[in-house]
Amino acid sequence: MTTQKRPERRLTIDLVAAARPNFMKIAPLWHALKTRPWARARVVHTGQHYDYAMSQVFFEELGLPAPFVNLGIGSGSHGQQTGRVLEAYEAHLVRERPDLVVVVGDVNATPAAALAAVKLHIPTAHLEAGLRSFDRTMPEEINRLVTDTVCDFLWTPSADADENLAAEGIPKERIHRVGNIMIDTLIMLMPRFKQEDILQRLGLREQGYGVLTLHRPSNVDSREKLSVLCDLILAAQKRLPLVFPLHPRTRARLEEYGLLSRLEVPHLHILPPQPYCAFMRLVSAARVVVTDSGGLQEETSYLGIPCLTLRNNTERPITLTLGTNRLVRPDTLLAELDSALATPVRPKDIPLWDGQTASRVAEHIQTIFC
Repeated sequence: MTTQKRPERRLTIDLVAAARPNFMKIAPLWHALKTRPWARARVVHTGQHYDYAMSQVFFEELGLPAPFVNLGIGSGSHGQQTGRVLEAYEAHLVRERPDLVVVVGDVNATPAAALAAVKLHIPTAHLEAGLRSFDRTMPEEINRLVTDTVCDFLWTPSADADENLAAEGIPKERIHRVGNIMIDTLIMLMPRFKQEDILQRLGLREQGYGVLTLHRPSNVDSREKLSVLCDLILAAQKRLPLVFPLHPRTRARLEEYGLLSRLEVPHLHILPPQPYCAFMRLVSAARVVVTDSGGLQEETSYLGIPCLTLRNNTERPITLTLGTNRLVRPDTLLAELDSALATPVRPKDIPLWDGQTASRVAEHIQTIFC
């Protein structure tokens, strides 16, 4: 692919986001680009997360502008979401053609938007490229593989991501290690979330509780599996109080399976989805985090907080080797929890997790196009 220099005008860059984790990844880059006189960044919201608690509140906290366009995709099956984004974003690109499309993460909108752009011969970049769980039963893994195959520029967070792409035959000139964009957001908003009063409101003390999050279909979409996890949650909250912000999907399954009332116990604080700053205040002061999230594995590693990830694998192995993360199964959760509570940890110094990833991305874009 050849690129043309455009010094005579501002470069129009679409930043495509669909869901809560995506907003965290585009925010530092939008802030970095808005200070560059050669750049005009536009936020494209596909509308996968569309309610206030999962969408608008994050735009406000992250200082993002109103989306240049909201595609209004909404919820649906994997095929429905992917197809709707592909169709709607293609129409947007035809009307409002940018010079560069940036997709982030691994949600269904990520490969869909990338496909729409590359088929129209628009340069396309994937931020957070090269992550692999090597588990193709995970929809996110398929999304990552497709996106990295078609994108022109692959911005990776770590050396293992570079190695994954090279092993898949990706030419080295398409691979550019820039660091972890999620840590940019964490560092950017740390002064704000330290001012949050959510601990006082819940009657919690620092290091005196744990945070729990669950949302992956493999954990919550089976009545049997979710029932087992509820039993484990009830046992765990006897060891230390737990705060459990409920993802909409998880709440729906708990209600559908008649399990929600079982969790109404004194030392389990069930909350609605929290804004980023309130949630990160909870995480930053926690003694331990139990999750099936991807981003939390990274944030806890940076903060030096034990993280127990209820999954068989992770696309972020650096959190296992250099961070504070451990993979656990339901049958090992309580033993691993006891071990984590007995073992002090400290913040980790992981290469390029320094809050400067967005600046490195902006510099790479300028090198390519300007």
